[in-house]
Amino acid sequence: MTTTLYRNGRIHSPADPFATAMLVVDDTVAWVGAEGAARTHVDAADEVVDLEDALVAPAFVDAHVHLTETGLARDGLDLTGTAGRAALLDLVAQRAKERPGEAILGFGWEEDGWPDGGAPTPDELDRAAGNAPVYLARRDVHTAAVSGTLLAADRSIARADGYDDGLVRRDAHHRARQAARSAVPAGRMAELREQALRHAASLGIGAVHEIGAPHIGDPADFTAVLALGATPGLPDVIGYWGATAVGEAQALGAAGAAGDLNLDGSIGSRSARLSAPYADAPDERGRAYLDLRTATEHVVACTRAGIQAGFHCIGDEAVRTAVEAIAAAAQVCGLAAVVGSRHRLEHVEMIDDLLIAELARLGVAASVQPAFDALWGGPDGLYVERLGPARGVALNPFAAMARAGVLLAFGSDSPVTPLAGWETVRAASQHRTPSQRISARAAFSAATRGGWRAARVEDAGVLAPGMLASFAVWEVPYELVVQAPDERVAAWSTDPRAGVPGLPDLSPDVPLPRCLRTVVRGRTAYADPGT
Repeated sequence: MTTTLYRNGRIHSPADPFATAMLVVDDTVAWVGAEGAARTHVDAADEVVDLEDALVAPAFVDAHVHLTETGLARDGLDLTGTAGRAALLDLVAQRAKERPGEAILGFGWEEDGWPDGGAPTPDELDRAAGNAPVYLARRDVHTAAVSGTLLAADRSIARADGYDDGLVRRDAHHRARQAARSAVPAGRMAELREQALRHAASLGIGAVHEIGAPHIGDPADFTAVLALGATPGLPDVIGYWGATAVGEAQALGAAGAAGDLNLDGSIGSRSARLSAPYADAPDERGRAYLDLRTATEHVVACTRAGIQAGFHCIGDEAVRTAVEAIAAAAQVCGLAAVVGSRHRLEHVEMIDDLLIAELARLGVAASVQPAFDALWGGPDGLYVERLGPARGVALNPFAAMARAGVLLAFGSDSPVTPLAGWETVRAASQHRTPSQRISARAAFSAATRGGWRAARVEDAGVLAPGMLASFAVWEVPYELVVQAPDERVAAWSTDPRAGVPGLPDLSPDVPLPRCLRTVVRGRTAYADPGT
């Protein structure tokens, strides 16, 4: 048994909002309280950590991550903000010189606003890369540009659904992604996975939900990610396998046959399934990958198997299909069985109040990405460009979901947006549609305990006796505050009568906290080199 006493800090705990110390025994929080009482635990502790007024809070849980893709993106070309096709090709040529003969993988380009046309052709990429294999994923990772060399490595890509002169979507994209991955040595892939998980730890993230699927990576990749998460001293990994094969998901060790079991695509690629056409493409309504009957059968099978079901759904028609499928399953299996299963939906971006009420009634968790709104929301953002003003500003209705009692779990969809903790909380509390902002307290809960609850884990995400000792230590060189979700209401220091633990000030102009240490199940997963 190992006992560690953390003292002289600020402990974010509902058990004692003004606690300054915490005792951890093995992987469990044993006590939180004041400094005076902490002195009585010093002699019994194996280690005493002086927090030097740092904030200790539950570790973040990123509820939607693609870990191998994140590792590849961190090692590959960062195409975020690329000014045009010529600039993108220059980056490819530079990487080819730096790493001759290696496959070139890049992530993050968006063609909207480029002055010199859309994505580069296979021939252009071949010339820039010196005939090395090239795979360049669009920001949403639902579309990619590929080189002729990569197409030659798997000739089925050009014959697959979704191929368009080197621009790949749907099945063609899935095949191209696998061809690009196969060009990376297995040993290097393992290194990149571990680096990605260690990077998560450096951000105060203590657990991630790995969203695997056959169209993203093979079962061996998925199980390798789960095994990595079982390594002591690394963040936990909870896996979801996006396929209708319930037995396969169970055999792989997945928590559910859920995650990126796609009902549709993305708004940026105009493949999210809509009930009405895209504003900037009047003949396009997106793609529907599963029908209501198939989706319902899947939810029924998962409910009966005792695992979570779920879907990727973004467009309003896809979201309706997902909710109706779960409601239909409740008619078959009983409402109590469905609520007890805690099925989950990923993204859920276009949803109205009636369907939100159904989510709450059915006990469905919404795994959502506040960074999407920060990146694409607002009156001048991509959502409005694709959908028009009325629909574009109504996406990601976090406040409406929270008011209805829907369980929210925050994630990044990394590498679509970067792994993040406080940035995610800030994005939700500063939603670009003011009426959909939630309080920093609610957002922090969704970014911590929400991820655990969405995975049906109830004894984690809060620092209180008996709970899991997964937490982060933060440098916050200012007073903690309680913040309302409305900028017209001032932030104020914690009122002792309220008994509400404070949080860092998440106003846009205030620096975010710096992670000093991340502890996962009582073990240090990250320590800032300067401490």
